[in-house]
Amino acid sequence: MADDSTRSSAEEEINQEAFAAFAAKGGQGPIVMLNLLKFKPDGGLESYMTYGEAVAPLLEKVGGKINYRGAADELMIGAEDWDLIALVEYPTRQAFIDMVTSDAYQAIMHYREEALVRSVLYASNPLG
Repeated sequence: MADDSTRSSAEEEINQEAFAAFAAKGGQGPIVMLNLLKFKPDGGLESYMTYGEAVAPLLEKVGGKINYRGAADELMIGAEDWDLIALVEYPTRQAFIDMVTSDAYQAIMHYREEALVRSVLYASNPLG
């Protein structure tokens, strides 16, 4: 398991080079974002639930939807444990970009940051 105490907040921010490459790919098809989340022990889950309530209308506005959200109960392969797994689908890359760069999202992002010890976000294109 990773030592969460050595993580910096910079590691949890969107990598600007990766974000620019993501945006440059363009494309009109759907994109699914895999979220792996580890909550802070004191109030992390509650803060994330506040973030979830606040982000729901923004997600709906861009045509996104949560395909799956569940507890990460049993680690089968790997070394890092997680608390929550979420798969969030956006109709296009641009929809994701529009949401996360909006003033409304920037105003609520602090709930997410306050909730998490660490996180991973993967963008995935459907195969086929």
